[in-house]
Amino acid sequence: MKFKSKNKSRPLKLVILLVIGFSLNVFSQEEDAWVYFNDKPNSDAGINNPISILTQKAIARKQAHNVAIDFRDVPVDETYISEVKTQTGVTVLAKSKWFNSVHVRGTEASIRALENLSTVNEVIFADRTLNFRTPNSASSNTNKFVLENRLTNFDYGSAANQIEMLKGDYLHVENYTGEGMTIAVIDAGFPNVNTMGGFARLRNNGKLLGGYDFVNRDDNVFAYTGNSHGTQVLSCMAGYVENQFVGTAPDASYYLFRSERAENETPVEESLWVEAVERADSLGVDLINTSLGYKDYDNPNYSYTASDLNGDTAFMTKGANIAFEKGLLLVNSAGNSGTSGLGVPADAPGVLSIAAVDRNGNYVSFSSQGTAVQPTQKPDVAAQGSASAVIDQNNTIRTSSGTSFSSPILAGSIACLWQALPNLNNGEIMDLVRMSSSQFNSPDFKLGFGIPDFELALNTTLSVKDIENLSALEVYPNPASNKINVSIPENIGLVKLQLYDVLGKKVKEEQLLSENNNSINLSNLSKGVYLMRFNSKQGFKTTKIVIE
Repeated sequence: MKFKSKNKSRPLKLVILLVIGFSLNVFSQEEDAWVYFNDKPNSDAGINNPISILTQKAIARKQAHNVAIDFRDVPVDETYISEVKTQTGVTVLAKSKWFNSVHVRGTEASIRALENLSTVNEVIFADRTLNFRTPNSASSNTNKFVLENRLTNFDYGSAANQIEMLKGDYLHVENYTGEGMTIAVIDAGFPNVNTMGGFARLRNNGKLLGGYDFVNRDDNVFAYTGNSHGTQVLSCMAGYVENQFVGTAPDASYYLFRSERAENETPVEESLWVEAVERADSLGVDLINTSLGYKDYDNPNYSYTASDLNGDTAFMTKGANIAFEKGLLLVNSAGNSGTSGLGVPADAPGVLSIAAVDRNGNYVSFSSQGTAVQPTQKPDVAAQGSASAVIDQNNTIRTSSGTSFSSPILAGSIACLWQALPNLNNGEIMDLVRMSSSQFNSPDFKLGFGIPDFELALNTTLSVKDIENLSALEVYPNPASNKINVSIPENIGLVKLQLYDVLGKKVKEEQLLSENNNSINLSNLSKGVYLMRFNSKQGFKTTKIVIE
């Protein structure tokens, strides 16, 4: 779901309502589903000759970060897709090599008939009540996860505040401006990016590498598609108007992908997003920014409940976690639903989910809050998302609000940090960002670890070996009852343990040593979910534990 504008004209609203009304009338006739294939006949050939399935830049990035090229990198067999396309009553809308699947739309009976094909392993309907499982209660559409794009009257002359808040200006002074980094932006449309002055520097320096519209299946992502959201999002990173506006990563290179259709909300947008991420991976992209999120669909049977936001249910979330395994660093808006919570894929452990603050660093009420359902701390960190400076499709510098903008502001800064620390992998960079943040010792469900300090992140002395050592720290049993054991690898030394409840209140703190048998008494704590944080000179590790 895109972060829709709230200042649309009445006729456009009427058109959207008519489209949604029509869609509701056909729900009984058509369904969305994912069709998973048994195999990839030529997978060994692709793995043994990776240049046939990936670009050289993608291969080099994987080699640099020790990411294996595997079965998932091999494209879906086209003969399998063609066979599905020939079946009556079914349309193929997207494909995923990582899941070896296609997204289809058609009648329930036609989709079920696909299970009879010898190449098909499984069919999963987006309406989970059709999968012969216990259905979850459909979420209410009253709390629709909408990305906001609210025009304000504040005359914001530059992007100074949103960059200086993060100490992103320090990175620029140190000559880390994103040079050599490649960012993919996945959004709802990028009108005029190929012509407007705010991106002239990007184009003139050969940094606009191309794009693709997965919705319309063409290369023209610059046409007005009913939504200019992506243009404003891109400006937060790549925009440049001399003496008036500078994005957080003005010298990075960019691919632009459209996966979101503004007129309605259907599960196919999850599949198109995964397809775009797969394309980004094959092109050697380092980092992806997505100011999109999904929770409630026009057909409530497809919507996610709060318990589904567990980091491993939604197709999109699973795709995001694979992307992390592949070495990509994903930055995603937390969403603009306040206490109604996150959408997907912001719930994914492999995604850095970004909350919004105002220009003074205070939480803003529309920023989606995390819950104990997520397996990792959500949101992760925060940046300015209220009255953020953007450049719109008319080449006008203005201010807009929403986590749509806090996400790219932060993503560009992360690209600059990674440029400075190329030997770290995606997870290590994410850890540095969290560690440098203002609420590192007292995270909460509003801002996560808080507002990052990129000067601190850049100057933190951590070796890759240090981070690997701390990542080997083990906690058991989990779930626990009266006590929990902590096994700390050798040579880490003193470790501070801090335990927080789901409200962010610190309930326990102890000092541990790697050479000791560390057993922690939990008998005085209530049953429930807790966040356990370990701090040492080598870095930090956070894990969730359950006390039963």
